[in-house]
Amino acid sequence: MRRYIICLLIALALPVTLAYAGAGHSHGPVTPVKEEQAIKNASDAVAAIAKKGKLEASWDGVKPKEAKTVTNQFGQEWVVIFNNPKAADQEKKTLYVFLSLDGQYIGANFTGS
Repeated sequence: MRRYIICLLIALALPVTLAYAGAGHSHGPVTPVKEEQAIKNASDAVAAIAKKGKLEASWDGVKPKEAKTVTNQFGQEWVVIFNNPKAADQEKKTLYVFLSLDGQYIGANFTGS
């Protein structure tokens, strides 16, 4: 009988705890970083990606061309644009690095989208 009571309590408590884990809640207001900090964070990310071998080594140390905030389907975020004229593939000479407003690395690509 004790086992059934414990199972019943767990079954009743589980949906309540899962309700707090879903999307649509906030951990507080986001404090946006300034452009200089976004550039630094993006530069650090590019260097780390290049050191891991996911980008050509020539990307390490490339200075950003532009940093701006954009609004897309995910909300507002930073986009820092790098241009590497030494890139072997000229179609991949412009790298777009995406950061959250608070400066956290989201991702990077060569398309800008």
